[in-house]
Amino acid sequence: MDRITAAQVFVSIVEQGSMVGAAQSLDMSRSMVTRYLSEMESWAAAQLLHRSTRKLTLTAAGEKAYVNCRSILDVAKELSTPLEQDQVAQPQGTIRIACSQFVAADLLPSFIDGFLDDYPKVHIDVHISNQLTNLVENRIDLALRITNELDPNIIARPLGRCRSVLCATEGYLKQHGYPVYPDELVKHNCLIYSNFGKSLWHFTKDEQAVVAAVSGNYSANESMLLLQSVLKGRGISLQPKHAVQALINDKKLVHVLPNYEPATLGIYAIYRSRKHQSLAIRKLLERLISYFEITET
Repeated sequence: MDRITAAQVFVSIVEQGSMVGAAQSLDMSRSMVTRYLSEMESWAAAQLLHRSTRKLTLTAAGEKAYVNCRSILDVAKELSTPLEQDQVAQPQGTIRIACSQFVAADLLPSFIDGFLDDYPKVHIDVHISNQLTNLVENRIDLALRITNELDPNIIARPLGRCRSVLCATEGYLKQHGYPVYPDELVKHNCLIYSNFGKSLWHFTKDEQAVVAAVSGNYSANESMLLLQSVLKGRGISLQPKHAVQALINDKKLVHVLPNYEPATLGIYAIYRSRKHQSLAIRKLLERLISYFEITET
């Protein structure tokens, strides 16, 4: 059987979520789709899909096969188009992006507007989540993450650094005291971003590392949620500088421990493969790299 067609059938099964959906999208009989899937599993010498009455999910071997099949189809598409046309081609197609609410609300809007203005044939589909995303299973082309704890098995492109600011309202500090040293934070209600550090916050001063033990009655894996509680005077929180600098300038928040620099987090683009990316994804990555080079975060 034709391996390129088999790859197309397998990718369609995964992306449509069923063999019936794949058959309809490819205008192919259900029995032929089943034959191609069976042949794929024979070539792989492994089961590629978990089958249940409700849904199909990829096995570990299936995830690898999906990435390889996407690459095969990308290569086949590139070979069918003269190289000189690629130089002048307009990026097109859908790019599915996963990111946190902070990235989606504070960092991406102007970027996406500019990108879509320049490349109107591209459709961007943003999925907001703070959970680690299985790119294959969720059909995500690119995930944007702010973290210092990357899985060594993923492909990640550094984009920039995210600086943080320790802040609280004037009302909270008047009631509970103004900390002068990081070790005084143990006396305060610290609203904790769970992806940053649940019990220890790290700072530097004069190039010396300082660690502070913290605790509080509220934690979340979304910094914007914590920011709303900070503004209500519920405690002290580490927040992205990009999100709170204007509030500090307007005196709605106070910069706490300004002589101590909180640890910065990396901003990364995470994707499935370095090879055979679509023109749209390549252009998006190029633009993201330039955007974060000039954006203060």
